[in-house]
Amino acid sequence: MNYLEALSRRYSVKKFNTEIIPGETLNNILESGKLSASSMGLQPYKIIVVESKEMKEKLIPAFYNPSQISTCSHLIVIISKKTLDESYINGYFRHISEVRETPADKLDPFRNSINQHINQKTQDEIFNWAEKQSYIVLANLMYAAAIESVDTCPMEGFRQNLIEEVLDINPDEEKVTVTLALGYRSEEDHFQHMKKSKKTKRKIV
Repeated sequence: MNYLEALSRRYSVKKFNTEIIPGETLNNILESGKLSASSMGLQPYKIIVVESKEMKEKLIPAFYNPSQISTCSHLIVIISKKTLDESYINGYFRHISEVRETPADKLDPFRNSINQHINQKTQDEIFNWAEKQSYIVLANLMYAAAIESVDTCPMEGFRQNLIEEVLDINPDEEKVTVTLALGYRSEEDHFQHMKKSKKTKRKIV
């Protein structure tokens, strides 16, 4: 299946069949999220993978449409950072120095550029910027899943505070941006038989 066939087959699943995604397939999908483009490479987000039945059941009350959570194989929760403090920036450059075997002082011009960019932004602006990066991750995860013949449903309709409580997220530092249910479509989900009603290319391009 090529990528256009995969994307044509994709739709937002309303009910999964409870089949579990193989570990290697899941790892490939998550790798695509790790490899997502990110402004200045800072990756101001975190990907939480919920796989146990117990944890998914705890999260069901947090969603306005819980059928996907109760039947999916895995639930991905993408968390965006609200702030980028000095410790985070230091960790980022320490990692670059180690991976690229580059002396830390050689990275100072890049570090200064990032610090200048971050210091000019308010906390709200930093969070809005981080959320935009998180949606790039979401798109890559959905695309990779489609290539792997894994079905998905992205969801923004949830009770923020309940997810934070269950997943022990610090609301002062992070916020849930979006979630993505993964699995395989149920034969009972009639939405899979509906024709796509996307705009024509002439109208959208």
